Amino acid sequence: MERRNSKRVMVGQVAVGGGAPVSVQSMLNVPAHDIAGNVAQALRLQACGCEIIRTAVPDKEAVALVAALKEALTIPVVADIHFDYQLALESAAAGVDKIRINPGNIGDESRVKAVADECRRRGIPIRIGVNSGSLEKEILAKYGHPTPEAMRDSALYHASLLEKYDFDDIVLSIKSSDVPTMIRAYQLTAEACRYPLHLGVTEAGTERMGLIKSAVGIGSLLTAGIGDTIRVSLTADPEKEIAAGLDLLAAAGLRTDRPRLVSCPTCGRTAIDLIGIAGQVEQRLQAVHKPITVAVMGCIVNGPGEAREADIGIAGGKGKVALFRKGEVLRTVDETDAVEELMKEIEEL
Repeated sequence: MERRNSKRVMVGQVAVGGGAPVSVQSMLNVPAHDIAGNVAQALRLQACGCEIIRTAVPDKEAVALVAALKEALTIPVVADIHFDYQLALESAAAGVDKIRINPGNIGDESRVKAVADECRRRGIPIRIGVNSGSLEKEILAKYGHPTPEAMRDSALYHASLLEKYDFDDIVLSIKSSDVPTMIRAYQLTAEACRYPLHLGVTEAGTERMGLIKSAVGIGSLLTAGIGDTIRVSLTADPEKEIAAGLDLLAAAGLRTDRPRLVSCPTCGRTAIDLIGIAGQVEQRLQAVHKPITVAVMGCIVNGPGEAREADIGIAGGKGKVALFRKGEVLRTVDETDAVEELMKEIEEL
């Protein structure tokens, strides 16, 4: 896959853009003043594969959370700030690795310059986050409603405010809850600049619909070579955002250190608890970091035959399961032992 040639920005030790691997982000959802709770959640997210973590900084008291996260984590921390430029300056002083702020919303040009100067001095990039629900009045008047063109123009407008003060360590996000609008807005922005792009469908919804909308929106852009870092936004536990993001990257061919699970949809020939077994295997594979294909098939028709290219797999029979590797049957085991025996074979690969 040929990826868009974007500028490289360093977020702490994580490279974003310029051909670097697409990174997975999430955001803490514990109240900002609960430092212990936020640190505990951040550590869980880091452990399950989060590569960049963002926290809201709504007031001066919340700046203390930035320092606490920096002390506890090994992954970069992003401060999410709205309107108050002083919070950006204080977060920078606290050691934050990136600031999310819209320059047009923090007041007069002296404040924009102050943030740009401080971030340049400390080597801190800025993410500009444009949402379809918060476009400038002048841009809305031009286009009538939040069109993809309006969102692109808003992103470039905010970037120009920083560029005026010789600051270009910028990441852009152009999010909409409407998937076709989101896709087109990112396409237009990708054509208009070289800044790295943070992909996401804003307000995507609950786990079920959020996953579907994000797979369509983020996935279609990634397979077109657009996107440098992602967040799968869900009204759910943030840990599920990380699992979804990693799976999405693997499905798009952008992560090769994760197993690929293939399983059949079941039919009248299925004589084992295929749904239950597949669910157990999927869960166990979360801890595996090998570029392998694992097949879980309901019968011999869909087993070593149709799944012959799988590195390892199982195919069900009447209370029995055949273990096979590259289409060749290794042995037959009881259905109750299928998952454990499969995992033993995976460990040996």
